[in-house]
Amino acid sequence: MPELSVVVPAYRERENIPLLLDALEQALVGLDWEAIVVADSADDGTEEVVREHAQRDRRVRIIQRIGRRGLASACIEGMLSSSAPYLAVMDADLQHDETLLPKLLDEAKRGGADVVVASRYMEGGSTGELAAERVRVSRLASALSSVLCKGLTDPMSGFFVVRRTFLERVVRKLYGRGFKILLDMIAAARGQVKLAELPYRMRSRERGESKLGVRVIAEFFMLILYHLTGRLLPARFFLFGLVGVTGVVVQLGVLSLAFGASAQFLYSQIVATWVAMTSNFFLNNIFTYGDQRLRGARMWRGLISFYMACGIGAFINIALAEWLFIKTVPYWAAGLTGALVASLWNFFTTASFTWGGSGARKR
Repeated sequence: MPELSVVVPAYRERENIPLLLDALEQALVGLDWEAIVVADSADDGTEEVVREHAQRDRRVRIIQRIGRRGLASACIEGMLSSSAPYLAVMDADLQHDETLLPKLLDEAKRGGADVVVASRYMEGGSTGELAAERVRVSRLASALSSVLCKGLTDPMSGFFVVRRTFLERVVRKLYGRGFKILLDMIAAARGQVKLAELPYRMRSRERGESKLGVRVIAEFFMLILYHLTGRLLPARFFLFGLVGVTGVVVQLGVLSLAFGASAQFLYSQIVATWVAMTSNFFLNNIFTYGDQRLRGARMWRGLISFYMACGIGAFINIALAEWLFIKTVPYWAAGLTGALVASLWNFFTTASFTWGGSGARKR
């Protein structure tokens, strides 16, 4: 059994993987280690490169995921596939300093920390040549993360070592999506975690592409909401709800255009509702269920089932709100209750019938 498993989530990192594996071999001389590359399917040959290396070095192995994406879930699967007492997570883009791994491991072993983080923002650390705009975004995210995670200078770090015993304690409480697995684990611990940090200088990316985008930012805020609300609802519900808000905006906009063009109100409302439902489906398919996105014929079948589920949801909304109003509940409370119940119906129903049931699970 290796003492240290280095988990490397990889998406479109074909050029970087050989360099990283060679660097790990040099940096971890004298340690009993293994590297687990979790490759999300991108059709760029990353998995073939890892397999070729694994044929020459039995310390290297791969987990290939089909039809799924996400750094956090990749890290979780990689860590759970290992039996090592210590687990390291680092990116495949060569921006993390692999020579720091022995020090991170030593700090975990001798200092007794549950998690040892490589920090860019403590004294001695640096963001290197990272663009100023990216540094500002990272610092802002770190400041926002303070509501969940105190005592770390760099909660946005993707480079750390964690004890297996700590992982097993929090793994069932994780949001498990997005790109910030470190913040997720610490938030799930609810303060019951011993932390340590070591400084490192971030390198520049020479190959590959940054994964920062709208979906990454949305997932970050959903992670915060998930833990702030006490994990009462499935993680995807928050993104589903956010998409629903955009649907309201779309519906009102289309209604204004159609009704303003002298169309009858009922006709305008039907068209506006249809456009909003269509918009919601495609946004949910991209963001809420982006890791299992429907494509081709499955997408069109999913759209039809989405129409049916949300049509029933609209009926539930109207009927429940009307019943509550008749029972002398204030109009705003009746309308809000109807909308909330309909939202829950829409989420759980489409999770089961449109996206195959995985949405109802936490991850």
